[in-house]
Amino acid sequence: MKFGKKLATVAVAGLALMGTAACSKSNSSTSTNNKIPKVTKKTTVVFWHGMQGAQENTLKSLTKEFEKKNPNITVKLEEQGAYNDLQAKINSTLQSPKDLPTIAQAYPDWLESAAKNKALVNLTPYINNKDVGWGSQQESGIKSDLLDGAKINGTQYGIPFNKSIEILIYNPAMLKQYGVKKVPTTMAELKSAAQTIYQKSKHKVVGAGFDALDNYYVLGMKNAGQNFSSKIDFAGNESKQVINYFADGEKAGYFRMPGSDKYLYIPFTNKKLAMMVTSSSTETWVKQAAKKGFTYDVAARPSKYTMQQGTDIYMFNHATAMQKSAAFMYMKFLASESSQAKWAKETGYIPVNEAVAKTKSYKANKALKLPAKLEDVLTTNTMYSVPVIKDSGATYSQLPAIMQSILAAAQKKQNVNNAIKTGKTKFDAAWKQ
Repeated sequence: MKFGKKLATVAVAGLALMGTAACSKSNSSTSTNNKIPKVTKKTTVVFWHGMQGAQENTLKSLTKEFEKKNPNITVKLEEQGAYNDLQAKINSTLQSPKDLPTIAQAYPDWLESAAKNKALVNLTPYINNKDVGWGSQQESGIKSDLLDGAKINGTQYGIPFNKSIEILIYNPAMLKQYGVKKVPTTMAELKSAAQTIYQKSKHKVVGAGFDALDNYYVLGMKNAGQNFSSKIDFAGNESKQVINYFADGEKAGYFRMPGSDKYLYIPFTNKKLAMMVTSSSTETWVKQAAKKGFTYDVAARPSKYTMQQGTDIYMFNHATAMQKSAAFMYMKFLASESSQAKWAKETGYIPVNEAVAKTKSYKANKALKLPAKLEDVLTTNTMYSVPVIKDSGATYSQLPAIMQSILAAAQKKQNVNNAIKTGKTKFDAAWKQ
């Protein structure tokens, strides 16, 4: 399970005007002036990915469908293992650009140096090209928040692919049993409901938990009006309020973080936890672990912002002009309404194409609860991703350990302020790596 990571510029608007015809110039960080050709001869696209199991099977099925519709294009799928394996393979191969694939799944922060070194293709001209792309960003049908999340330093290097968001998964029978009449829609309501459940269950059921400690802090600060950056004062008043909200609950017992069980769906499906803020992809794990007769439902994360996570697809500049065109046609296909409907139904990821969430067929999906609620969830929450700036990825990756130490101190009734001061030292140091 990956609980992992994540604004337009005048330059992008200028590029949009340049890319409306088949002769559009790539005008990207690639520093090339190649035209965007139609695919008129046999072309092979190599795709490095990290999908496994049912996800990989669905990707293979979609790829076969694409190749059938585009007989001149062969897509060579190369699975690289888990995300950390994929990231390591990309990073090591960047030293030998000719050995890179045509395209790869990645988080944007993995590729910040690649963008600076002109190893990536700016996709805006391809998006705006009417032969291989959509003709405009608006015609793509991709939710703008997700497209923004696939930018690096304001440039559209990626196309969103497999995405999840944070949601609230709860046990409606438990809420009713312990007198919680309303599903929480704010953090204040979540705290109140969690306290009620913990008290009325005589401390047998923890009211709520947060699965991803990094996301908890980043979204807490964003909801308080601060973007994730080195400007955050980790020991400042706003930061302390975000931290103490969780720490107070850990100390009193009505909140919890993942412990030795690693993921909260385990105590949740064992009826030791009534609610959890977690990735939307967790629902598939809840279904697998839930015992007969177990009930659950989903709702929007009880805050203004939710975290959008999952990878995008990026194109490398070493590819030929024909390969780039073929690769973008494939990326466009994967982001299409029909492909995303199949992908979301069979994998549990949310569809990146906005139209899918509104279709009757998607909402009627009985395998998961989220499809029927997703449109409302996306209306309730604004999606946020970790900004791709210097050292943001490294700092974000250290947040779980920092937060865990603070929350552990709260559990043990130790001085939380001292733990926050120690956390600040680690937080500030991470931004200076």
